Amino acid sequence: MEDILRPIYQERASQVNTLGVLMIEKNQKEMPVTDMFDVVLLIIVKEAEQPVFIKHYSYLEKKASLHIVSEKQLNEWIMLGSNRKIFDWLYNGRTLFDRNEYVSNLKMELQEFPFYGRKLKMGLEFAKLIRRYMDGKVFFENKNYLDAYNHVVHSLHHLARLAVIENGFHPEVTVWHQVKQIEPEIYKLYEELVNSEEPLEKRLELLFLASEFLIHSRTKIGINHIIDVMKDKEYWSFNDILIHPELSIYSVDLGMLVEYLIEKNIIEVVKMETKGQKLFHRYYTVSKKIS
Repeated sequence: MEDILRPIYQERASQVNTLGVLMIEKNQKEMPVTDMFDVVLLIIVKEAEQPVFIKHYSYLEKKASLHIVSEKQLNEWIMLGSNRKIFDWLYNGRTLFDRNEYVSNLKMELQEFPFYGRKLKMGLEFAKLIRRYMDGKVFFENKNYLDAYNHVVHSLHHLARLAVIENGFHPEVTVWHQVKQIEPEIYKLYEELVNSEEPLEKRLELLFLASEFLIHSRTKIGINHIIDVMKDKEYWSFNDILIHPELSIYSVDLGMLVEYLIEKNIIEVVKMETKGQKLFHRYYTVSKKIS
């Protein structure tokens, strides 16, 4: 297999722009990891006009997928967790070419999972958790139980990912397998939601109560990143928060997260006069109670 694909990756490896080449072979028990292909060739390049370029090949009744990914895109996937397969590829892929130990150093960094990276990823997962939880609650209160169920399943997934990151690991494709070992309490909650024979309304009611406690117990670690950034100055308009380089990545979840933190007295609203009568600008500041 490698002999047939060698000309493809050797040509790329000879280019100065190429940082590393990894081969990921399909494991029958983990077929989704390679998108059903027999082998994936991952080529990491320093720069590229197209952040991701994919090409498919056939050989001896088998199929291969070539992925050329820019370093910037790879770092974004790692930071945002938006392509979970990439962790499996980097952890388990066989290194075929490694310029200046780029791949070795990257693997080591992923295993060590620096604290800043963890803090940022926990913030992103917490923001997604809050959005799904709050939306689910509204659907539940309006008796839209199937929609509430959908959001609650997603909120539990983000809670699970948050717990995995808190324990110093990157969430992988098999996140529930990780959570079962690391945080059995969350796994049990998920199991009860999916497998219980109780009526859906009752299941959701119990789950919202349990989730409230689990979210509360993780609020401090979940908001560390946003609060640390907001402590840099006293007053923030929402647009200031939105365009800040470290906070813009919270994207559509940012507004809901800020409102949740106001509700929990972690962020305070400061009203400032406008030219309009009885109309005020709304600014935000970290509560003095937060150390």
